Amino acid sequence: MKNFLFKKVELWVVGVLLLIFFVSIIFIAGVLRDAYLSKNKSPELLRNFFVGVSEIPKNVYRVSRHFIKDTNKPPILNRHKKKEKLKYFLNFKRNALLVLPRYDHHLSRSIVEIIDLYDFKVLHTYKHDIDEMNKKVQNIKEFPRINIDNAPIRFRYMHPVILKDGSLISDSSGPLFKIDLCSNLLWINDEEVFHHSKELNHENDIWSVGYLNPTSRLMKNIIFKDVNDDAIIKINTDGKIIYKKSVNEILIENKKGDMVNRLGLNNDPIHINDIEPALFNSKYWNKGDVFISSRFLSAIIHFRPSTNEVINFLTGPFSQQHDVDIISDKEISIFNNNNFISHEEYSEIIIYNFEKKEYKKMFNDQLLKENFKTYSEGLSHIFEDGSLIVEEQNHGRLILFNKEGYKEWEFVNKDINGDIGITHWIRVIEDELFIEKFKTLVENKKCKN
Repeated sequence: MKNFLFKKVELWVVGVLLLIFFVSIIFIAGVLRDAYLSKNKSPELLRNFFVGVSEIPKNVYRVSRHFIKDTNKPPILNRHKKKEKLKYFLNFKRNALLVLPRYDHHLSRSIVEIIDLYDFKVLHTYKHDIDEMNKKVQNIKEFPRINIDNAPIRFRYMHPVILKDGSLISDSSGPLFKIDLCSNLLWINDEEVFHHSKELNHENDIWSVGYLNPTSRLMKNIIFKDVNDDAIIKINTDGKIIYKKSVNEILIENKKGDMVNRLGLNNDPIHINDIEPALFNSKYWNKGDVFISSRFLSAIIHFRPSTNEVINFLTGPFSQQHDVDIISDKEISIFNNNNFISHEEYSEIIIYNFEKKEYKKMFNDQLLKENFKTYSEGLSHIFEDGSLIVEEQNHGRLILFNKEGYKEWEFVNKDINGDIGITHWIRVIEDELFIEKFKTLVENKKCKN
C-alpha cells in the first residue's frame, strides 16, 4: 500500500513538472516571438535574457570558426564531365568580348579571361596576388577571417567590371578592389562586405551590393543583431562610396513585402543578388533608377534612389531568380532559377513587358532540351541581335543560342586535366569602340608578370 501511494505521488510530481515545463516553453516562445517581431510588449529584461540564452549555440559556433581553418578547394563539378570543353554547332563570328571569371582546378585559384567571341581566343588573363591584397585589409573587425575565407584557393572573382583603361573591379564576398591591366592592385575598399553583382551607371559609377555593418537606422531596432542588412551601394571608380541604402529599410519605408515580420524568420530574409541601373529614360523608368533582384522574396524591386520610392514590386512566374537586365525601353529580362516546389526541372529566361504587363519565356524549349538548371546564381545576356547566352553556374557551363534559337556553341569550364570548375558571373561586351581600344591595350601592354 505504501509503495502504491509513493508511486502515485511520483506520478503526480512528474505531471506537475511536465506541466511547468510545457507552460515555460510556451511562455519563452512567446517572449522570443515578441523579440523576433520587434513588438517589444514583453519586459525588456526577460527578452534580453531569453534571447541571450537562445543565442549560446550560435555564439559557440561563431567563436569556434575562428580556430578552424577550412581551406578546401571549391568542389570539382561532374554533371558535364563527358562533354567537350568547347564545341561549335554553327560557324558564326561575333564582334564581342566575353568576360569569363572562372575557377581553374589545375591552378587552384580563380582567374578572369577576356575571350574574343570571333574565334574564342583568350586575349588576356587577370590573376592578381590575393595574399598581398589580403595583407592590406585594415578593417579586421569586418573581416576577421580574410586570410581563410578569401585565401587564394577559395577566392572568386565575382562579376568583374572591365573599365576603358583595362582595369578591373571585383570582389569575392569581401572587400571591393581594383587592379590594373597587369593585375597590379590599385585600391581596396574594406568598409563593407561587398557581394554579387557590379554594374556601371550612366555617370560611370558602380552599383554593387553589400552587407551594412553597423546596420542601418531601422535595423538597429531589430533585437537579433545577426540579420543580414543587405544594401545597395554606389561607389566611384576610385573606390569611394557615394551612396548606400539598406534594402530592408527601403521596403519598410515603402510598406512593401511585410518586411518587419520577415526579419525574424532567418538571418538572410531578402538576399539581394543583382542590381541593374537604368542608363536612359523611358515611359516606365527614369535614368538613375535601379532594378534590384531579391532571391528570397522572389521579387524584382524597381527603386528610385533620388526620391527613395519603390516604383514597382514585381513578383510573377519566377522563384529565387538571379540577374535582371533592361533589354529595351519597356522590357526587362529575368534569369529564373525556377526553384518552385514542383515543375522546377530547368532554369528559364523570362521577359517582362511593362506596356502589356505580361510575362513571356525565351527559348524555353531549347533550355528544356539542354536540361539547363542552376539552383543558385546563374546569369543571362541577350545580344543586340537577339541571340542569348546563358550561364549554368552551378555546373560550369555556358551555352550561346543565335536569334533563331539554334545552338552556336557550348563551353564547359574544364582545366587542362579535364576537371570542371565553377564560373562566377560572366559579362558580354558588344561596344565596338571599347573592344577595339581593349585589343590595342592588350597588344601594347608591358606587364612584368
